[in-house]
Amino acid sequence: MSKKPSAIKMTVIWFRLSCISLLNRGQRNISIFSNATPSNLNKVVSDAEKIVGYPTSFVSLRCLLSDELSNVAMHVRKLVGTKHPLLSTARGLIYDSRNNLQMRGLVVLLMSKAAGPSQHTASDHLPQDMVSGIYPSQRNLAEVTELIHTAFLVHRGIINLKGWTNSDGPLKDMQFGNKMSVLSGDFLLANACTGLAQLNNTKVVELISSAIGDLVQGIYHEIHNSLEDNSLTDEINMDMWEEQTFLSHGALLAKSCQAAMELAKHDKDAQGLAYKYGKHLSLGHKLNSDLQLFVKSSSSADPVTFSFNSAPVVFHRQIVGQETWCHQLQQAKTIGRQMDYTKLRSTIKLEKGVTSTIDLCRYHGNKALESIQCFPSSEARSALENIARAVTKF
Repeated sequence: MSKKPSAIKMTVIWFRLSCISLLNRGQRNISIFSNATPSNLNKVVSDAEKIVGYPTSFVSLRCLLSDELSNVAMHVRKLVGTKHPLLSTARGLIYDSRNNLQMRGLVVLLMSKAAGPSQHTASDHLPQDMVSGIYPSQRNLAEVTELIHTAFLVHRGIINLKGWTNSDGPLKDMQFGNKMSVLSGDFLLANACTGLAQLNNTKVVELISSAIGDLVQGIYHEIHNSLEDNSLTDEINMDMWEEQTFLSHGALLAKSCQAAMELAKHDKDAQGLAYKYGKHLSLGHKLNSDLQLFVKSSSSADPVTFSFNSAPVVFHRQIVGQETWCHQLQQAKTIGRQMDYTKLRSTIKLEKGVTSTIDLCRYHGNKALESIQCFPSSEARSALENIARAVTKF
């Protein structure tokens, strides 16, 4: 960047204040995130940030400081008062402590610090270059990971306007919001690709590029399977669910952890263990998130929070069979043919789908713990262990 430090500092202040100002005036009851993560995880993440010396809430601020995104933020102000999800996405990225939206970069940094320098480190990649036990290239990788994740969050906030009516809100506001979501997401993704190229490591580029492809494929399957009509006809089991969920929720973190090891010149064994940690942590975290609607009495069941593609629902369908599942769906509908999600949730809780999901969540948490036991004992490894344990608590 060509800006002077003083200008950068002023831009940071302006950006934070302007975003918080516009979000404070926006609709607060809209969210594209189905569940909040447990408070125990919030504390674990907060403690871990101190170890790497890098608050994850602003891990990608280098991109956010650009003039281009400042212009986007000015246009997003026009969405205040509408029901477009882009506002909720932005609010979550700025100060929503319940969702830990930017935990991926933190895990990459912790993994980098826990593994430390490789014994096979090249002469041009010395331990003296490390800051707080992390190479600058690994910090840049963490930023790239966050930018990619944020870009996909923004893109997923695009609303399907097919069948949109005036009673749902002004159509032109939603169209404008969709355009801003596409523009913002593309901008973040373009910056991520630029940062990725600057790492000057072809294997890392290949890993992260494949993770982007996995995200696209996984999100497509997730959207398809989350629709009620498809749940009546599509056959899906937990093996398929894990495979598709890994693509949409686990591939980016798993391959980023592996890439962090590659940047430090660690061998294939260390890279494989880092990959496994990211994979199992992501799956455990997603299972934990899916369980919140079924294990917390305060959670309300509605079209926003209830997903036909959530793990407890898929487990339930697998246990009772497709014929029984279709019958239960019909019983959960009201006279007006509207789905009673509270009744459907109660039906699912009567079977073993929820307990099976809890067992699977704990399995992935334990597998994540096992994968990092070969790393030296340190604060960073302990933080990774605490995060893995936190995703198994409900």
